[in-house]
Amino acid sequence: MYKAAAAVMCMCFLVGCQSNEKTQTNNRPHSQAAVDHAKQENDHTKEEKQKKQKAEPRYYINPKSFAVEKLDDQKDKKPIALLTIDDAPDQHAAEIADKLHDLHASAIFFVNGQFLKKDENKKALKHIHELGFMVGNHTMTHQDLKDLSEQKQREEIIGVNKAVEKVIGEKPAFFRAPFGSNTDYSDKLIQKEGMMKMNWTFGYDWEQKYQSKKALTDITLSSPYLKDGANILMHDRKWTAEAIPDIVKGLRNKGYTVIDPREIKRP
Repeated sequence: MYKAAAAVMCMCFLVGCQSNEKTQTNNRPHSQAAVDHAKQENDHTKEEKQKKQKAEPRYYINPKSFAVEKLDDQKDKKPIALLTIDDAPDQHAAEIADKLHDLHASAIFFVNGQFLKKDENKKALKHIHELGFMVGNHTMTHQDLKDLSEQKQREEIIGVNKAVEKVIGEKPAFFRAPFGSNTDYSDKLIQKEGMMKMNWTFGYDWEQKYQSKKALTDITLSSPYLKDGANILMHDRKWTAEAIPDIVKGLRNKGYTVIDPREIKRP
């Protein structure tokens, strides 16, 4: 009887081992498949980011007018416009980015470093960057550079580069001086930092009479300055966030392509 019981126990042990091994064998491919799938997704995301980062230049910025000019192979294409958002990320930049992303439209978000003192604004900037938008430098505290010493100008510009890099892992690619007021020193500094100077061709959303969705949309789309290569200046404002979808749709209805700033030739 003891031998019979021992035999039964031995058989049960063997069956249990086989069952456990089978379970582990069955589980292993599923687990590995999940890992492989996650890796493929991660590789795909990295590949998409790399493609965007390495976009071939199709345009350049006219250094005098700051209009967007087409490179030779784009000359006969339909009119283009560049969207830029200053004073980000304050209260509405992430919302503007979400609306642009839904419309598959791009823009440059120019950062005021003072806003990155708040964690919620750091999160907003990270969100904007993760959506694929390019980031620009708009100085720390939005002062006229011509009123500052060279040391203060340096602090205003380099401070933003460091703050932005700490949040998104890279420095801004463009620089826009407050009020479009650049200096010889700031020109040399931003060139050394690898940024492109960027002013604008027109914009209206800081004027009181255009601080509503309809008024801002109407003036932007009917402006005499809306021409091929328009470099449109807007800001992180409530009315701009409300108007941005209609502005993008209106530009497209007029035959304009809202360009990806990654396709602008940079230093």
